[in-house]
Amino acid sequence: MSPAAVTTLSSLTLGSLTLDPTFDSGTTTYTASTTDTSNKITAVATDEDAIVSIAVNGSAHENDTAATWETGENTVQITVTNESNSKVYTVTVTKS
Repeated sequence: MSPAAVTTLSSLTLGSLTLDPTFDSGTTTYTASTTDTSNKITAVATDEDAIVSIAVNGSAHENDTAATWETGENTVQITVTNESNSKVYTVTVTKS
């Protein structure tokens, strides 16, 4: 893969939630727990030319804005697309 087609995230945060495991650009599946009603999701691509798309429970979500959690499991999918390559990161957020 050429450097122009990098499809990784350099950072991923969901407010102050702790990702498990700790964020690593090579890890694509995470969990987090919360009692909050919402947390801001921020995903930054390693390559500034990459496009980052976020979906929360199947609905499009704008990067760097707060997502509202339903009680139980919520699925956050972050897709990083660059040229014809893409990678999906998934976070399961459980709200109690």
